[in-house]
Amino acid sequence: MNIYDKLSALNITLPPVSVPAAAYLPYVQTGNLVFLSGHIARQEGKPWVGQLGRTMGTEGGKVAARAVAIDLMGTLQVAAGGDLNRVVRIVKLMSLVNSTSDFTEQHLVTNGASELLAEVFGERGTHARSAFGVAQIPMGACVEIELIAELA
Repeated sequence: MNIYDKLSALNITLPPVSVPAAAYLPYVQTGNLVFLSGHIARQEGKPWVGQLGRTMGTEGGKVAARAVAIDLMGTLQVAAGGDLNRVVRIVKLMSLVNSTSDFTEQHLVTNGASELLAEVFGERGTHARSAFGVAQIPMGACVEIELIAELA
């Protein structure tokens, strides 16, 4: 199935690439690999502020991670020359979850992104992954995720 047909079926509209908040590029390509900088969770265009285990639960974090995956796909589309069908594989995600020291479900929060990428890209969307709990994320965001993909 065409990636855009799948996005349409899921009622997903990809956003434009976010302007970097500091001194970095939104993505860098070397060879066939494209490295997307960390994208923070956003809600209504603003940082999705929260801390898992304190102000948010696992399910809310999972929704936030899914929102990050949508933003990542918007950037990946630009990196792929405007065509997500060029994605050969989502290689790896690294997820940072703003969480209390006793919150231990970072991996479940990150599933919000992983499950959506697998749904959109099929087997090409399954990937290696790391999920970490951190004391804080820029602008107080609840989740930040970076992505590595292979392009045709």
